[in-house]
Amino acid sequence: MRREGSYPDSPMKLNLVPVFLALLFNCDSTLAIDVDRPVVQDFIDGMVSTHDYDRETLVAMLEDAKSRESIIEAISRPAEKTLEWHEYRAIFLTEKRIDAGVAFWDEHQGELERISRGTGVPCEMLVSIIGVETFFGRITGGYRVIDALTTLAFDYPPRSKFFRRELEQFFLLVREEGMDARDATGSYAGAMGAPQFMPSSYRAYAVDSSDDGRRDIWSNWSDVIGSVANYFVEHDWQPGDPVVARATLPAEWKHAPPTNILRPADSVMSLSRKGVMFSTSLPADHPTQLLTLNGDNGTEHWVGFHNFFVITRYNRSVMYALAVHQLGQEIALARTMAAADKR
Repeated sequence: MRREGSYPDSPMKLNLVPVFLALLFNCDSTLAIDVDRPVVQDFIDGMVSTHDYDRETLVAMLEDAKSRESIIEAISRPAEKTLEWHEYRAIFLTEKRIDAGVAFWDEHQGELERISRGTGVPCEMLVSIIGVETFFGRITGGYRVIDALTTLAFDYPPRSKFFRRELEQFFLLVREEGMDARDATGSYAGAMGAPQFMPSSYRAYAVDSSDDGRRDIWSNWSDVIGSVANYFVEHDWQPGDPVVARATLPAEWKHAPPTNILRPADSVMSLSRKGVMFSTSLPADHPTQLLTLNGDNGTEHWVGFHNFFVITRYNRSVMYALAVHQLGQEIALARTMAAADKR
């Protein structure tokens, strides 16, 4: 679902190609996982020795898994082009998605407000993340997670190390949550549920917000919303702080050009001393990063604050973070206007 950024270390990380594109393949050759392959045997041995996993149970799950050609094709497909910010923005900030966000907010208002009060993460941010990731749970991927992860762990050398770690995390998750490994579905990368958590993120950040004894990020919206909020809390979201500010550069810029790197390289004071004009009430030592993007009307300059970089922990992409922020703002505005019209 992403058009920019790399995916390792984020909850759901298949950039470049939307989740649903992988479902368009009509021909999908499959091959049962050969548990006698040395690489598979090494994985099994490691799970048994490191995690005391039951060998027979693990072998049975792996024997049920299928290596699927369409998964390899989907992850290997190159981007047709590198999108500019105005093109990327147009994918997510649509009237249809904004209207759906308002409807989602209205439907889950109680849970959103309860969780937002408890965590300090704004309702619009929680709604927007779910809207960008899976269109509010409508597009979560149709692959069995066990097929996706075994295919990429054992038959995709470029990323096999990463996906073996995620397969390890998936089997631990199955044991901890009492899940049936055959039933879990997700993207071709193995990202799961409405928030598109990879198994490692599921184990680390998913919460049982509904207090029913399970962490269900597929169909329990309290758990979904609570898990997204917890992800932000664990990555040090600062309640009440801004995300970004529009900026103006001096006519003669004498410093290194903005690089859009994913870490704050400046502060409020240092950017001000460079002549960057922007509005904020944050303290002088607050970390910042100057960002430059190609918008509909030419070059746009932004200053990203700490909370902006918290969003990039969900997906390591400047454009993703800005799209999430702006979609959330648009949904909140549309909802306010709709409420005013009803008065």
